[in-house]
This record gives sequence, structure tokens and C-alpha cells, in this order.
Amino acid sequence: MSEWDTVRLDFDDDAATLTVDRPDRLNALNVETLHALREAISEAESEGARVLVLTGAGEKAFIAGADISHMQDLSVTEAQEYAELGHEIADMLESFPAPVIAAMNGYTFGGGCEFALACDFRVASEDAVIGQTEIDLGIIPGWGGTQRLSRLVGDELARRLIYFGERIDAQDAHEIGLVGEVVAHDQIESHVAEMAADLVERPAFALQAAKEALNQAHEGTQSAGLRYERRLWSSLFGTHDQREGMAAFLDDREPEFE
Repeated sequence: MSEWDTVRLDFDDDAATLTVDRPDRLNALNVETLHALREAISEAESEGARVLVLTGAGEKAFIAGADISHMQDLSVTEAQEYAELGHEIADMLESFPAPVIAAMNGYTFGGGCEFALACDFRVASEDAVIGQTEIDLGIIPGWGGTQRLSRLVGDELARRLIYFGERIDAQDAHEIGLVGEVVAHDQIESHVAEMAADLVERPAFALQAAKEALNQAHEGTQSAGLRYERRLWSSLFGTHDQREGMAAFLDDREPEFE
């Protein structure tokens, strides 16, 4: 396994956990950390992770945003390059060929919120505080927040959160659909580990196909998405997991997926 100063990648069998490890800076994303995240996500994929958990080190923060000291004096060209780096990582999370869980164990602001939005599941600890806070810096979300947030919470709520830079608690985030569930702070690690273990037991090819089809629903017309879904669905027939899953159902037993 590769080693980085600001990121950890750990495996528990086929479940990978990617931890942003800058607790003294509330896990803020400097350029070094962004490059490390990109490499770590690629490594998790190459190692065949069947689920990926993204979280932050320490007790206070998931990811408190991007590195403002780095952004302050960027030129337009440099800002474009920085945006592209953040977008690349968010896209890697969104297209990762297995489910990705954001374990939001504290402050989740700016770029941290945008990376969480790119995950399949968002689980927040009860003391998490979440927001697209870029407006307070004179900018807007630049790593996908303007696009992904409205898909989760609707257009007007997304505008309120972005225009006002509102910080909301975990329960409010759950009520508007920004996170899927809220758990006690001291239970988030074990709860997400149980989710990951359950997902690892699911048929990997079917999960990957489901993820691709769900992502496609946001790309263009419904008819195009339905065509894509049909292709993915039919491509699973003849795989071990399809045959085993259906045979186990008919035999009234638990399936043994690859």
C-alpha cells in the first residue's frame, strides 16, 4: 500500500476506508491532500474494494472545506486548475465501481460537503454541521455543489443553502434529504462498518450496474436513462451472481455471491 502524510487508506477484507488525516486543520483540503486523495481512490479501485468509506480523522470534522490560504491569491487560470482537481476527485467518488459511504463525523463544509454529495450514502453523526459556505468567501461551490445539491434537496432549498451559506445541523440535513441517516457520534464508525460489511456481501457486479444506472438517471433524458438501464440489467444475466442469486431464491437458501 502507498503512504501519504495527510490521507490514510485502510482495508478490512474487501471494505476500504479512506481517511483525511489533518485533524489539527479540521481535515481541510490542501493541494497535497487532494493529490493524495486522487491516488488513494485509484488504489482502492485497483485493489478491488467492494465498498469505500470516506471520513475524517479526529472528533471534530469530516472535511471542513478547501484550503483558503491556497485559494486566496489564485489567478483565474490557477483557479480553473484547482477546480478541475476537485471535480476530478468528486467524479472519482461518484463513478467508483462500488458503493461509497460518506461518514460525516463532524464539520462538513464547502469542498467537504461537495465530496459527500458525490458519495452514494451520507451518514451523519448527531453533532455534524453541514453547509455550502463558499458565499462567505465571495465565491460559489466549485467542486460540483451547484449541480449535485439541488438533485438531493430540490432547487429552492439548494439556492437557500448556497445563497445564504447556511450551516445546518445533522437532523435538519436529514429532514431535507441531504443525509440519509443520523447516528450517535460515538456509534458512527461501527454503524458505517456494519453498512460496509453488508454491502460487501452483496453481488458486486449487480451493485456496480445499479450504481451506473442510477447515476445515468441524472445525465440527460429519462428515455436515454431507461435504455441504459435495460442494457445494464440484461448484461448481468449469465454471471455467477445472477445464476446463484436466482437459484438460491428458488432453493430457499442464502446465496453465495462471488
